[in-house]
Amino acid sequence: MNTLKFLPTSRQEMKAAGWDFSYDFLFVSGDAYVDHPSFASAIICRVLESKGYRICILPQPDWKSVGALSAFPRPKLGVLVGAGNLDSMLNKLTANKKTRSEDAYSPGGKTGLRPDRATIVYCQRVREIWGNIPLIIGGIEASLRRFAHYDYWSDSLRQSILIDSQADLLVYGMGERAVTEIACLLKNGTCIDDIRNVRGTCYISKHTEIEGGFIELPSWDEVISDKAEEARSFKIQYEEQDPIRGKTLIQKYHYSGKPERYVVQLPPAHPLTMPEMDAVYDLPYARKWHPMYDSLGGVPALEEVKWSITSHRGCFGSCAFCALHAHQGRIVQARSHDSIIEEAKTFVAMPEFKGIINDVGGPTANFRHPSCKEQLDRGACVSRNCLYPSPCGKLDTSHNDYLELLRKLRALKGIKKVFIRSGFRYDYLLTEKESLRTEFLRELCSYHISGQLKVAPEHVAQNVLDVMRKGNKNVYIKFMKEFAEMNKKLGKKQYLVPYFMTSHPGCGLDEAIELAEFASKLDFMPEQTQDFIPTPGSLSSCIYHTGIDPFTEKEVFVPRSQKERKLQRALLQHRDPKNRSFIAKAFKKNE
Repeated sequence: MNTLKFLPTSRQEMKAAGWDFSYDFLFVSGDAYVDHPSFASAIICRVLESKGYRICILPQPDWKSVGALSAFPRPKLGVLVGAGNLDSMLNKLTANKKTRSEDAYSPGGKTGLRPDRATIVYCQRVREIWGNIPLIIGGIEASLRRFAHYDYWSDSLRQSILIDSQADLLVYGMGERAVTEIACLLKNGTCIDDIRNVRGTCYISKHTEIEGGFIELPSWDEVISDKAEEARSFKIQYEEQDPIRGKTLIQKYHYSGKPERYVVQLPPAHPLTMPEMDAVYDLPYARKWHPMYDSLGGVPALEEVKWSITSHRGCFGSCAFCALHAHQGRIVQARSHDSIIEEAKTFVAMPEFKGIINDVGGPTANFRHPSCKEQLDRGACVSRNCLYPSPCGKLDTSHNDYLELLRKLRALKGIKKVFIRSGFRYDYLLTEKESLRTEFLRELCSYHISGQLKVAPEHVAQNVLDVMRKGNKNVYIKFMKEFAEMNKKLGKKQYLVPYFMTSHPGCGLDEAIELAEFASKLDFMPEQTQDFIPTPGSLSSCIYHTGIDPFTEKEVFVPRSQKERKLQRALLQHRDPKNRSFIAKAFKKNE
């Protein structure tokens, strides 16, 4: 395999690589080009390269014309399109729908370098210049918008992104398996319209003659006219989002004067095995941004992850406001210790490395294995979450593997510190046997915290926690106590930094006051308060739009107005003088 330090981003770079302007795929990306395994475009392109395909990458092209695309020869097999590591609307706008001041995935943090709804716009340009070329979309934006979905920024339901983009295939979830299989089929001469059996993909069909049967979701007409139907649609999607037992899903779209069309979602791709995970992360990433960004100040998003290690993917936490279940899945897939240690050794060999690994983890740092042995045989439970409302009796609580991994990394020559910064589930640690929990907590506090440990209780009002699918506040209080006692024994002054969320469905004024009072008793004013943003694919977003919990079918209060959202945030940060004035005026007006 002849690998390049960076994949070509222009004809000049293709020529420098010794190519004859003949290549297989063009990857159009909404992010700047950073060749690092924390960036989806880098992973997909490197995986395809490892299979012998020639890949060019076109990062953040000018979308107002086809000029940027026309600078490339037509690829032999097809075009891949991804909006970037974030949904393009979330990347641009805050919870208050104000334009963000920085785009961390663009050179120098500059904003405005990608269009709104980037996947759709890029696909339009591709169709303009290359007509019916095989066009495949993927990444977080496409993955979480694959069926009819609520869009917070337009405050409306939008149809499947497959229809809006006019793409041939949509790859959802972590796409290594699907993209590799699609590439092989195209190389062997299969027409893109005949690729209808790749797990982890969606396509548009004019009929319902689907092998193996299917479950039909409420149609587009039904979900836009009845919010209860949208809630029912979400419930079905959630329950079938499983690679072991999940069924094919279809959703009908019908417009006046046009034939019926169906968006077809095949079951999720199977989880990667440990050797397959190792192979993905062992590829020769440059671990840098492309040199074209040097004079522009680099790409800020790299700074957060450059010296971090992804040890696993997937999450069985099932928090309602998170859409990971719909993208990475509930079954944890982990890398081997050897693969992770080899990655750490590459850090040591780099002159700019200062000996500090910033993070070792995944969506949740201390989930290093499937939640139970049965998951790999029968899939994740349909009607039972692993940790909510209480930990499942079959839950594998062991932290031994993660602890052993951290010890090995600490022992490496050239490694001074190994920190944990990705989401740490204290409620999961508390399920561990007391002796092992104490051992893990001792080493966590001794070696893996730099004065603060960030945790996410999110709220304390029980009815809000129930909507969030989070445990009782007493679990957090118990962890606070054990954390404080351990640091006292160690003679360390270290603190918990809790993240709280305001304006989540279920949270009214009384619940907001309860949260503010709790935080006040901690003698803590959160600076990292997060206003709930209804992003596509999450249970909380469905509840926000419909006012219905799809699983209980009960109505849920939803704080919608910007004034109400601002008040909830101000209550939590009531010590800020400008917030005190606003709170007083709001209460006086409501007397």
